Amino acid sequence: MKNRPLVLTTALVCAVTLGGCGLVPGSGTRTVHIWLMKDSVSQDFLDRFTASFEDKHPGIELDVAFQEWTGIGKKVTEALAGDDAPEIIEVGNTQVAQYAESGALRDLTLESVRDLGNEDWLPGLAEPGSINGSQYGIPWYAANRVVIYHKDLFAEAGIEEPPKTRAEWLEVSERLNTAGTDGIYLSGQDWYTLAGFIWDEGGQLAVERAGEWQGALHTPAALRGMDFYKRLQSHGSGPKDADEETPPQARVFAEGRVAQMIAVPSAATVIEQANPALKGKLGFFPVPGKTAAAPGAVFIGGSDLIVPENSAERAAAVEVVSALASDAWQLDLARTMNYVPNKTTLAAELEGEESTAAMAAGAAQGRATPNSPQWADVEADNPIKPYMTAVLTGRDPRRAARTASDRITGALRP
Repeated sequence: MKNRPLVLTTALVCAVTLGGCGLVPGSGTRTVHIWLMKDSVSQDFLDRFTASFEDKHPGIELDVAFQEWTGIGKKVTEALAGDDAPEIIEVGNTQVAQYAESGALRDLTLESVRDLGNEDWLPGLAEPGSINGSQYGIPWYAANRVVIYHKDLFAEAGIEEPPKTRAEWLEVSERLNTAGTDGIYLSGQDWYTLAGFIWDEGGQLAVERAGEWQGALHTPAALRGMDFYKRLQSHGSGPKDADEETPPQARVFAEGRVAQMIAVPSAATVIEQANPALKGKLGFFPVPGKTAAAPGAVFIGGSDLIVPENSAERAAAVEVVSALASDAWQLDLARTMNYVPNKTTLAAELEGEESTAAMAAGAAQGRATPNSPQWADVEADNPIKPYMTAVLTGRDPRRAARTASDRITGALRP
């Protein structure tokens, strides 16, 4: 794995501005080393944040290195076990549990309550960062699925506004599903989308009982979620035995005869690049819920910030994390990168931006995968995908679900 260091380091900024940082590098500054994931922020955002933070904290210098997602788990684990960990590491929100299990992360519970407004955090980011009542991961940004729709196809079908409930969604999708047009393109193994339907029904992918995790796809609530998925998926030609990347659903949508698909808003950019004629013709709405009172539950992905116990400048690191998690920088990041900010209370600030607003509305109902350190083992050989295909191709749902639940239980054993 190769690290790409921040192009414009604080030392260079100080040299150029002759005193703009307050202290000359090497004269007592504390350096906060930060690992961020490649493409998680733009260079422009990072430059602005660095300049602002260092101007307000003249004794602290930031040194950022970008990391690749591939192989990052091993690299973080090694850093946490060594003697020279960076002060701050960006990690996926569902990865915090496995790192916290080692006892190598700083407990940030006090700061989260006292300084960071944790009561307003998105549950899908905050809950994975909380282990046994202690907060180890500070929510940074989120992204989640919305419904991307083709406005012209909606208009042709006489549909004037997006559906607000699941029942309306099924009706609209059926109306849109005509010869030559997919009402919705939904692949058979899009298990992240299925998870949202299961949560809406009150079900879970897995549950913890007496300290042991068990698969829960066979429960009545989870089976209802799968039944809704099957009905929705029938209103299009999505493959029953493949996920959303086989073939890439954005490419299918770009052909111009798909009315809806479920994806993160950035997929619209891919669609427009593949078919420029669709620019200005794409709309966005949150995944509908069972009632119009709130959008449906969705899997929420994103990043948390962690502070290793063995880093040299832990106190300074907390100051940097607090700034990155602050309302002002959260809104800046959301607008710059089309992310959802870490607090539900900030969503109203994004109402003028259709795609981000739709995503933020859904994020308030966001959830994360089961908070087990072994969940990555489930995804490595994911039994949810063949279970979905089995149901969609006519096999008995209860039997297929029980088989999948048993496999999840086995994978979650320490």
